[in-house]
Amino acid sequence: MRAIRRFTVRTVLPEPLAPLGELASNLRWSWHEPTRELFESMDPAAWVAVHREPGALLGALSTERLEALAADADFVGRVQEAAADLRAYLSRPGWYASLGAGAPASIAYFSMEFGITGALPQYSGGLGILAGDHLKSASDLAVPIVGVGLFYATGYFKQSLSRDGWQQETYPVLDPDGLPLALLREADGTPAKVHVDLPGGRRLAAQVWKAQVGRVPLLLMDSDVEENDDAARGVTDRLYGGGGEHRLQQELLCGVGGVRALRLWSRLTGAPEPEVYHTNEGHAGFLGVERIREHVERGLSFEEALEAVRAATVFTTHTPVPAGIDRFGRDQIELYFGPGNPLPGVPVERVLALGSEDYEGGDPGVFNMAVMGLRLAQRANGVSRLHGAVSRGMFDGLWPGFDAPEVPISSITNGVHAPTWVAPEVLRMGERYIGPQLTREGQGFEKVDQVPDEEIWRTRRVLRGRLVEDARRRLRLSWLQRGATEAELAWTRDVLDPDVLTIGFARRVPTYKRLTLMLRDPERLRALLLHPQRPVQLVIAGKSHPADETGKRLIQQMVRFADDPAVRHRIVFLPNYDITMALSLYPGCDVWLNNPLRPFEACGTSGMKAALNGGLNLSILDGWWDEWYDGGNGWAIPTADGVEDPEHRDDLEAAALYDLVENSVAARFYDRDERGLPARWLEMVRHTLASLGPKVLASRMVTDYVQQLYVPAAHAGRAATASSAAAARELARWKGEVRGAWAGVRVDHVESSGVGDSAQVGDVLHVRGFVSLGSLAPADVEVQVVHGRVSESDELRPSGVVPLRHAEDFGDGRHRYEGQVALRQTGPFGYTVRVLPRHEGLATPAELGLVANA
Repeated sequence: MRAIRRFTVRTVLPEPLAPLGELASNLRWSWHEPTRELFESMDPAAWVAVHREPGALLGALSTERLEALAADADFVGRVQEAAADLRAYLSRPGWYASLGAGAPASIAYFSMEFGITGALPQYSGGLGILAGDHLKSASDLAVPIVGVGLFYATGYFKQSLSRDGWQQETYPVLDPDGLPLALLREADGTPAKVHVDLPGGRRLAAQVWKAQVGRVPLLLMDSDVEENDDAARGVTDRLYGGGGEHRLQQELLCGVGGVRALRLWSRLTGAPEPEVYHTNEGHAGFLGVERIREHVERGLSFEEALEAVRAATVFTTHTPVPAGIDRFGRDQIELYFGPGNPLPGVPVERVLALGSEDYEGGDPGVFNMAVMGLRLAQRANGVSRLHGAVSRGMFDGLWPGFDAPEVPISSITNGVHAPTWVAPEVLRMGERYIGPQLTREGQGFEKVDQVPDEEIWRTRRVLRGRLVEDARRRLRLSWLQRGATEAELAWTRDVLDPDVLTIGFARRVPTYKRLTLMLRDPERLRALLLHPQRPVQLVIAGKSHPADETGKRLIQQMVRFADDPAVRHRIVFLPNYDITMALSLYPGCDVWLNNPLRPFEACGTSGMKAALNGGLNLSILDGWWDEWYDGGNGWAIPTADGVEDPEHRDDLEAAALYDLVENSVAARFYDRDERGLPARWLEMVRHTLASLGPKVLASRMVTDYVQQLYVPAAHAGRAATASSAAAARELARWKGEVRGAWAGVRVDHVESSGVGDSAQVGDVLHVRGFVSLGSLAPADVEVQVVHGRVSESDELRPSGVVPLRHAEDFGDGRHRYEGQVALRQTGPFGYTVRVLPRHEGLATPAELGLVANA
C-alpha cells in the first residue's frame, strides 16, 4: 500500500553531541577532511552505508550508540574542537577583507544548478560543479556571495544501463527535510515564500530552502507547495526536464523569483541587499527584468532603470555552440509578459527587444536568453581565453562595426576547488614535504621537487588501487541492475589492475565531446589495451541528456565494446557519473583524456582536478588546455583543423590519439630506472603540479572575478544609483541622444604626413582626421587612429589604438582632430580613423555598438 503522507523524523542529539548538528548542517564538511573523519569514526560501516553524508549518519545511528558516544570524553572533546574550528573559519576576516570598504558588501550569484556535494544532487554537469566550486572558494576567501537557484525534487536523474547497454533514467524523489537544508520561515514560523505571476491569472508560489556552504548561503526555490496547482507544483520537479514551456517557467522563477528571494532573505536576516548580480549563463537572465521593474517602481523610466541594472550586472557565458543556448518563441514571451500578464513598468516590447536576434544571421522569431544576458550586463566574460575569443565571434552581431577582438566579452578561466577534489593522501603529502601553506593558501607548488620520487609513486599507486576497487564494485552493481546473476560476475573481481597505466574519460555526452573517438579503429584500441609489455586500461563514465537519442547511442556503442570478454578487464563504463564517483576517479587516473571537437569545449575542468592529484592531461588543445599546455605538463592531441569532412577529421585525430598513447604516454609510463620508478614520468608529474597548480585553483578564479568584474561593477552600480539615480538618468538621456544623432556622424577625410615611401622603425606618422559630428559635441565622442599589420587584401589586424586630440571646430558640426603614431614594428603597416561614443558611464567604447569608420 502507499503512504498518504511522508515526512522525516529528525534525530535528537544528546547535549554533549549537540555541535554535531551544527557541523552536519554546514556543507563545509564536504571539503573539510577532519570533519568527515570525525563523523566516520562514529560508525565506519554506517558511514559507508549512508554514502558519507553526516546528516544521514546521525539519523541512522541508534539512541544507544549516540548515548555511548556522548559518554566518551575523548570523542566529545573532538566534537567541541571541530565545532570551534568551524566557528573560527566562519568568523575570520579572510582575503576579501584586504580589499577595504570599496569592495561590494554582497554579491548575488545566480545559477540553474549547483554541484556542492553528492548529498545534495542539484547539478547535471560542469556548469553546476563550477558553480559549487565558485561558492566554496568564495567561502574560503570570505567573499560575501549569496547563491540563488532552484531546488529540484528529483535532481537531474540517476543513470543505469539496460542489458544491451542503453541508458536508462530514474528520478528518485528527494526529501528536502532529510537533506542539509533549512526552510526560510517568517517570524510566526510559517514558511516564507516568493510569488511569480503566470498567464491566465495563475500565480506560482515557491518556498525557499537554504543550504549553508561554509560562509555562503545558497537559496533554493521550491514550487512543490500546497497553494500551487498541480502544474505549478511541478515547475521545480527536475533539472532540465520538460519542454520549452516548463523550462521558461523554471527560468522565470530562477530570475524573477530569485531577486524576490534575495529581498526576502535580507528582510528576514538583515543581510545587505546585493550590490552586484552575477548571472551564471543565460538561464537566470530574467533577474535583470525584475530589477528593472523595481527601479521603475522607484520612479525611473525603463531606459533609466536599464542603465542602473546594467551597471551592477555581470554575465558569464559557458556555451561555445549556439545550440546550447536557451531560445524561446516570441509568442511565449508575449504570453508571459504581455497584456494578459504584464510586469508593471516593463512593456512587453522592451522585454522582447532585450532577447531579440535583430542582427545579421539572427532569427527574428526567437527570444535568445544569452543575448538578453549580454544586453542586461555591462560586463561579460567567457570561461577560458579561447572561449572568450569564440564568444566574441558568436555574439559579434550585437556590436556591428567592430571586429570580433573588440567585442566587449572578456575571459576568466575556470578553476577547481582543491580541498574538494584533491585526495587526502595528496594533501597530506603536500603538507608534509612543502608545508601547510600549500593546502591552505595554494602557495608553494614551485617546491614540489622537495617531495621524493618514491613518495609520489607510492601515493599514485594507492590512489590507482582505490579507483580499481571502486570501479569493480560499481561494475558489479551495474551488471546486477542489467539482469546478470551473481554466478555470472566472478570476472568483475579481476577487472582492471592497480599497476597498469590508467586513462580516465568522464563527462556529459553531447556529440561534440566525442565519447567514441577512441573507437574509430577498434582493433587498434584492442591492441593498446592488451599490449603484452605496455598495457593500457580505460575507465569511462558519462550521462547523456534524457532527450538526446544520439548521445545515448554513443554510450551504447561504448558499453558494447567494453562488454567484450576479450577486453572487459581493461576497459569499463561506469554508469551514474556524479560527484561521489569523481572523488575516486580523478585522483586514481594516471592520464585524463579529453578529445572534444575544437573549439567547442568552453573550458573543461575535469582535467584540472586530475592535474592537482598528479595526473597528466592528454587533450585536444581546447578550453583551458589550449591556454596552459606548455609541452611538458602532458600531451596535446593534434587537430585536423580545416578538414571539412567530419568523418575524415575524426579518423585523423583518432589516429593521432592512438599514436600518442602507444609511443609517448605508455612508453614513458613503463620506462623504469634502476629503482623501478618511471623517472621521466615523475618529472612530468612534478612539472604539471608546479606549472598548473597555482593556475587551476578556484581561489584564483574567484579572485579574478572579484578584482576584474565584481569590484568595478559595484563601483559602477553605486555611481549609477547615487543621488536618486542621477547618473543612470543622465546616461540614459545621453545614450538616447547619441543613438538619435549617430546617423550624422562620419569621417569625412584623413590626411597624414611624416612618413615617406620607405618608412622605417622609429618614424612618426602624423594623422589629421576631418569628421562630422552632426548635433553631437566633441565631448560625446573619441576619435581614434587604429593601426596594425595589413593583409594582402588590405584587411587591418589592429595592434594599437591612439586617441586623436580635438584641434579645430569648423562650425556646422565639422571638426579637425590630429595626433601621431610612432612606427614600432616592421612589415606591412596600415591604419584607419574612426569615431566612437565616449562617456564616463560606459564600461568600454564598444558598449553601444556604434562606430563610424573612415
